[in-house]
Parts: sequence; structure tokens; C-alpha cells
Amino acid sequence: MVVALIIACEVGFWVLLALGLAARYLLKWRRTSVFLLLCEPVLELVLFAATAIDLKNGAEPGWEHGLAALYIGYTVAYGHYTIRWLDGHAAHRLGGGPPPVKPPRYGRARAAHEGRLWLRTLLGAAVACALLQGAVWYVGDGDVSSLRAFQWVAIRVAAIHGLVALGYLIWPKKAPVTEAGESAPEGARGTARSATTKR
Repeated sequence: MVVALIIACEVGFWVLLALGLAARYLLKWRRTSVFLLLCEPVLELVLFAATAIDLKNGAEPGWEHGLAALYIGYTVAYGHYTIRWLDGHAAHRLGGGPPPVKPPRYGRARAAHEGRLWLRTLLGAAVACALLQGAVWYVGDGDVSSLRAFQWVAIRVAAIHGLVALGYLIWPKKAPVTEAGESAPEGARGTARSATTKR
């Protein structure tokens, strides 16, 4: 039941997101779009309640409960970020707005961007670990090895992402060098290439 509910929540997330963006930019129903997008957190609450009820009814803690905690942690950390990213693209393609700003690709700006993403991953891991620890306390003397295992999964994911972000800070990615021997600013690479092609 928990696995099916996770799948249903994931499908529901994208359906509500598509309906919300369509209502905002195609139908111009801004209030309706806001209502639809605000329904997104309800899916996580439903999944959390269903997982708690499943454990309360005597279900043995298993991988599906750990997966539910990881899913909730991910959506808490990255759900709003994903909605904002897709909203920017929808505003550009459907609403005639400016193209969304792309994340930086080089130097300290890229390192700062990766650091902010890692903080989101850290938040997701913390939420997942807290939910799993609550389940461990709730189960009590039962077998909680699977819940502990998923806690370590969350910690390892955050640690690996942290090392990746640290790598961008220690060894910042350099911008490509132009023919004049200078580093090309971001966004100018395509212009320089097209100018070279015309010669």
C-alpha cells in the first residue's frame, strides 16, 4: 500500500503542477493556479499519515517505509525549487515572459550554486532521518534495521553531494578561453563560435 501511495503522490505532484501552470498561463486563472499549487504539500501529509497508520496497524517496518521518508524529505527540500524552475519556463514559453536565468557554470558563482543545492540535499536528508527516527521510536522493540539502513542512505547521499559541492569550491570550473587568450564570459561562448564560423 505504501509503495502504491508513493507512486500516486509522485504522479499527483506532476499532475497538479501541470494543471496549476496551465490554469495560470493558458486560462489566466491565477487564483485557481495558486490553489492547485498549494495542494502539493497535501500529498506529503497524506503519505506521512498513511505510513504512520500502516505502522500503527502492526505492519513490520520495511524498505517501503524508508522509501516514503526519503521521498518526503526530497519533496520538502526540492519541491518548491522544482515548481519555481518549471514556473519560470512556463512563463517564458506560455506567458511571453523573459527566458529564465540559467544557473552559473563557471568559477565561484558555480561553486556557490552547488553549495545552495547541497544545502537543499542536507535539508532533505535531515527531514528523512527525523521521520525515520520518529518511526524507530514509535516501533520500539521491533526490528528497525531497515529504517536504520535508510537513515544511512540519506546521510551518504548528503555526504556525497557535499563532496561534489566542495570539489567545485576547491577546483572551480574555468570558463573556456577565447582566441584572444581571455576567458569568455558566460553566454558569450555561442556568440564567439558563430562569429568564428562566419569567417
